[in-house]
Order: sequence, then C-alpha cells, then structure tokens
Amino acid sequence: MPRKIAARRSAIHGNGVFAIAPIAKGERVVEYKGSRRTHEEVDAGETGDADSGHTFLFTLNDEYVIDANHEGNTARWINHSCSPNCEAVLEEDDGDDRRRDRVFIEAVRDIAAGEELSYNYGITLAEKHTKELKKIWECRCGSANCTGTMLQPKKDKKAKKDKDKKKDKKKKKDKKKGKKKD
Repeated sequence: MPRKIAARRSAIHGNGVFAIAPIAKGERVVEYKGSRRTHEEVDAGETGDADSGHTFLFTLNDEYVIDANHEGNTARWINHSCSPNCEAVLEEDDGDDRRRDRVFIEAVRDIAAGEELSYNYGITLAEKHTKELKKIWECRCGSANCTGTMLQPKKDKKAKKDKDKKKDKKKKKDKKKGKKKD
C-alpha cells in the first residue's frame, strides 16, 4: 500500500500530518502506535503532564494508555480540530489481553493531497475547566466551529437532572399502564 501521509510543520501547532495523496472517506489512514502503559504508570510518570497541554498519550481502554513518546509513529503528530477530517477508531482484540486493542485514524470525509489531517482529541478532565486549564488546552485549529479549547464540555448537570425526571415520569406512567420494563 503506498504511503499517503507525511509529517511536517503545521500552522495549527508544531508538527502536523498531511495527505501526500488523496484519501477517501472511510479509509483507514494510520494506526496510532506507542508502548502500552497502565493508567497508574502514566499518572506516576513524566509523560502524562496535564499542565503542559502537550501529550502523546491516547487512552486505549480502562486498563491501558498508548504512550507515543515511546515507540510512537507519525500518527502522534496529527493535530486536534473542532472540525476534523478524521476520527480515532478503537479496534478491540478478540482475546482477553486489553494491551492488544488498537487505535486507527480513519478519514470521515474525502481528503485532498496537501490537506492537514486532524481529529477531535476528546480530552476530558475531571477537574473544573478553569481559565488556566482552557489556556493550557487551547485549540488553534482555526475552524469556524472552533470552541477555543481541546477540552470536551462538561456534562450539563441540569440537562441530566431533566432527563432523569423524564425517565422517572415515564416509569410511573408505564407502571400505571401495566407495562413491563425490560
């Protein structure tokens, strides 16, 4: 299979990955590679620094993280965008060893030669999204839909509460009608 991507300087941030040949929608572009480390190892080490806003860590599953700082490939240079042309797709291994799960970057639309590849990093942080954290995780994608941060919005507590109320109402209504809830 001919190589269709190359890393070089990016206007978005540092290095980026660019198509050197057309890429079709749905095409698997590259696997995100790196050493498998546990969440505990990453949290205890130096490569998981949430204070820098720069990371080559990719959450693989509940047990492991792909650390592209070690044994990483070109995929680690793909930048975040609020209007991405790619997405990260998890491929779970059939066995019980979660280290064998893999992540691939796939095109969500046709990509022309010369165009920079991007995907939404989907960064979630448990702590409050302060001005400082938003600055650290600042997005520079330049998209018309840019949110200004790579951080994913917190779940709206009021919306969750409203949804739970609707569920409770429906349960009561179904109970009155004698419906069985699976």
